[in-house]
Amino acid sequence: MNNSPDEILQIINKTISLSRGNIFQLRKDFEHLYLKLRSDKELYVKKRVLGTIDGLKICAEKVIDGHVILFFHGGGFITGSTNDHLDLCGKLSDLSGVPVLSIDYRLAPEHKFPAAVEDCLISYLWLLKQGIDSSKIVLAGISTGGTLVLSTLLSLRNNGVKLPAAAVCMSPAVDMTFQGQSMITNRGKDWLTKESLDNLRKIYLKGEDPKNMLASPIYADLKGLPPIMLQAGSHELLLDDIIKFHGKLKDSDVKITFELWKGMFHCFQMFYSNIPEGQEALENAGIYIKKILSI
Repeated sequence: MNNSPDEILQIINKTISLSRGNIFQLRKDFEHLYLKLRSDKELYVKKRVLGTIDGLKICAEKVIDGHVILFFHGGGFITGSTNDHLDLCGKLSDLSGVPVLSIDYRLAPEHKFPAAVEDCLISYLWLLKQGIDSSKIVLAGISTGGTLVLSTLLSLRNNGVKLPAAAVCMSPAVDMTFQGQSMITNRGKDWLTKESLDNLRKIYLKGEDPKNMLASPIYADLKGLPPIMLQAGSHELLLDDIIKFHGKLKDSDVKITFELWKGMFHCFQMFYSNIPEGQEALENAGIYIKKILSI
C-alpha cells in the first residue's frame, strides 16, 4: 500500500498527541501506530537476554550469521520498544542479509540519563564477549536510537574499546538544545513540535547539561569515529542540526555518507511499507551495510 507523506502525517497526528501528559498512554499510542502501519512479512524472532538487558534477535529468511546489526529503537527516550520496531528491524535484516539484535534499553522518566546510554554500551560489550569481532558489528538506530548509536560510539572510543565497523543513523537528534533554524522553517511540515522536543529534553535529562556529549553528540570531539551513514528528511525539525553535524563529521575526517530525502518527515523509514521513499532509504542502508561488512 502506497500513501503520500501528507496522508501518513495525518494518520500520525490523529494517532499520537505529543502534548499528552500521560507517558504510559503515549507509549501505547506509538505502539498502536507502528503496528497499524507495519508490513505483513514473516520474521524469525528469538528472545535474548544480555546480562540485565532484554533483547530480540530478528532475522529475515536468509541471513549470514557471524555478523550482527545492533539496533537501538526510537521514541524520544521515553517511548518505543523492540516490539513496535520489529517490522523495521526485519526489513533491515532482509535488505542487509544480517541478523538484527534489538534491545530494550531503560526509558525515562523511570530511568534518567545516562541509563539508556549505559544499556547500549553494555549490549555492545556483551556482543564482544560472545566472540563476535567488532569488525562484524554495525550499530544502527532511528531518531533518539540514532542519538544513542552516536553516544555509544563516543563512549567506546573514549574508553579505548574496539569500535564497530560502521554506524547507520536515521533522523538522529544530535543537539538537545534544539536551536536549529529548521525548528521554525519546518514547523507544521513534521509531526514533531519544538514544544514536544523541549519537553522530552526536560524528562530525559532532568536538569543535566543538554550540551553533555552523550546527550548531544554535536558538542563532542568526533575524531576517530568509524564510517557513519546519516539519513534525514528535508521536512524534519531536526534537519539543520543534522546538517551541521554532518559538516562537523567531515571536518573531523570521519568517513560519512549523507542522504537528504526531499519532502520526508522525521523517521519516515518506519513507514517503508506505505511510503516508497522509506523503502528506498532502507534499501540504501542495506547496501551500505553489505559493503561495509564485505558481504
